[in-house]
Amino acid sequence: MEEAEVKKYTEISKLGEFGLIKHLTEKIELLQPSTLKGVGDDAAVITPPANGEVMLLSTDMMAEGIHFELTYTPLRHLGYKAIAVNVSDICAMNGEPTQVVVSIAVSNQYSVESLDEIYKGIRFACKEYKADLVGGDTTSSRSGLVIDVTILGKTPKEKVVYRSGAKPGDLLCVSGDLGAAYAGLLLLEKARRTLGADPAEKPELQGYGYVLQKQLMPRARVDIIEMLRNSDVVPTSMIDISDGLSSEVHHICEASKVGCLLEEVKVPIHEETIKVAQENGATPSLFALSGGEDYELLFTISPADYQKIKEPTMVNIIGEILPAEDGIMIAAKDGKMHPLAVQGWDGLKAK
Repeated sequence: MEEAEVKKYTEISKLGEFGLIKHLTEKIELLQPSTLKGVGDDAAVITPPANGEVMLLSTDMMAEGIHFELTYTPLRHLGYKAIAVNVSDICAMNGEPTQVVVSIAVSNQYSVESLDEIYKGIRFACKEYKADLVGGDTTSSRSGLVIDVTILGKTPKEKVVYRSGAKPGDLLCVSGDLGAAYAGLLLLEKARRTLGADPAEKPELQGYGYVLQKQLMPRARVDIIEMLRNSDVVPTSMIDISDGLSSEVHHICEASKVGCLLEEVKVPIHEETIKVAQENGATPSLFALSGGEDYELLFTISPADYQKIKEPTMVNIIGEILPAEDGIMIAAKDGKMHPLAVQGWDGLKAK
C-alpha cells in the first residue's frame, strides 16, 4: 500500500522577508520594452508612453473573508484573478496593460508553498496579458490574506474612453454573458455550507464548470479591445461590469448625463446561469442585473460604428442611450417599462 503524499510545508519565517521576495520573484519574465528594471532594486524603472500615448493607472485590493473564501478558492486561481480584475480596469479605458505591482499581507497560517501557488497564478496571468510584474511588498497580517495590485497601462490619447461620453442615439453594448459569476458564487457558498454541516457529504458541482470558472478565474476582455481596435471603432463610453449590469448602466448614464432604455430580453445569459437561477427560485435576469464580478465590458457606440465591427458576434446590443429627461429605464420581458433599479450584489445576497 502506497503511503499518502506528504505536502511540503515551509514556514515563511525560515526564508525571511528578503529571502521570500527573492524566492517568489526569481522566475519573473519581463515582456514589455518599456520595463527597463523590474524587481530587485528600490524602485522599478519604466519608460513613459511615447508617440501620443498616455499612461493609465488603477489599483484593486482583495481581502480574505470579504472578496474571497479560501474554503473553495484555489490559491493559484486567486493569484490569477487578482491580476485579471485589474487588467479589466485598463480594458475599460480602452487600454492595454503594461506593468503590475503586487503587495501581499499574509498571516502565519500560510506557508512558502502557499505563496508559491498564488504567484504561479500571478505569473500565468501576467504572461497571458503581457503585463510585467515589476515590484511589490510582503508583510504580516493578523487577519488572513490580503492581495493589493496596482496596474499601469497605456493607450493613444485620442482613444482613451471614459464613462462620460455616451450620447443620445448611441447603442448600449455588452461583451459575453452576464450573471454567471454570481451563479458560480451561489453554488460555491452552498457547497461550503453543506460541508460545514456534514463534512462527509459531497456537494454536487458537476455540470457547472462554466459558472464556476467565471467566479474563480474570470478573464479580462482584452480580446474585445483588440477587436474594436482592428475595427477602427472607439466606444463613446465604457465600463467593466464588476458591480452588476444595473449599477454600471447607472454609472455611465450619470457620468454622461443621459438616459437609457435597457431591454431585458436582449441581456445575454448563459444556459448554466439560467439553470442555477431556476434551481434557486430566482429569475436569471436578476443574476445578470445585480450579480456582479462578470468583468465583461459595457460600452456605447454610434450606430454607424456598429456597422464597422468586424466580429459582431462578440458584442450584444442590449439597449439605447436616451436624453436625460427620459430617465434610466428597463423594458421588461412582459413589455412594461420600469425605472432601472440599482440593487447590487449586497441586496442580491440578502435574497
